[in-house]
Amino acid sequence: MDKKKLKKARNKIDQLDNSIFNLIKKRTHVVNYMIGLKQFKNQIIDQKRIDVILKNIKKKSLIHGIDPKITSRIWKAMIWGYISYQRKNFRKK
Repeated sequence: MDKKKLKKARNKIDQLDNSIFNLIKKRTHVVNYMIGLKQFKNQIIDQKRIDVILKNIKKKSLIHGIDPKITSRIWKAMIWGYISYQRKNFRKK
């Protein structure tokens, strides 16, 4: 094992993680805005939209040579994480 190469690769992962974190921060701002647009708690889950998103992620994954199981798991975790977040932060008008 080449420790220098491993350290360099880990630094690249750290940089990517910082970029992902900033994207999650931006996504959270949009989700907060969306919470304000929804009138009822039952509007939080849109299963048809979730199905379309996951189908598109699978298609993109295959096109770009990424294992769709990985991207599907990541997106499902993100979607359900934000659903939970919306439920917790939803306020009736």
